[in-house]
Amino acid sequence: MSSDLRRRKLQVRAEAALYRDWLLAGSLTQRLRQRCQDFKVTLVAQGLAPIAPDEAAWIKLPARRRGLAREVFLCCDAAPVVFARSVFPATGLRGPWRFLQTLGQRPLGEELFQRPGIARRLVGIIGLCPGQPLYRKAWGAAPGPSRLWARRSLFVSAGTPLLLTEVFLPAVLELTP
Repeated sequence: MSSDLRRRKLQVRAEAALYRDWLLAGSLTQRLRQRCQDFKVTLVAQGLAPIAPDEAAWIKLPARRRGLAREVFLCCDAAPVVFARSVFPATGLRGPWRFLQTLGQRPLGEELFQRPGIARRLVGIIGLCPGQPLYRKAWGAAPGPSRLWARRSLFVSAGTPLLLTEVFLPAVLELTP
């Protein structure tokens, strides 16, 4: 292995370590509320949308299908600290995920951990690089960090999956317990 590659791998491990507690947290909404005076959800988009191939694989949706997507920023004291995107098959609106239609500015996390019959099945950690669509949605076009860290959680209710991706913005590291 070249020294340059080894150096990059060490850098990635160090970056991921900074976000470790956030990536492994249970209810992110609860944790954010504990660390700021004013917690707020800012709804960016919600509705029928294309589902990315990697998202479709998680929820076992055929490639190039559309599903329901909800995108929000979670803000602490007016600063965006997390970008969250949830996706699920459109059939979920007639089933277990119909409550999402009226969620509005309320956090999805509270509903996921309080409603009976919803189970968290898988959690994965991913590093997003500039140029990836999810990175651009979370950060925008301005120059940013070399990587954004995210966790993906698969929730299932009545056999219907929902994928929640939470992208941690650097400002989350400024929140103290």
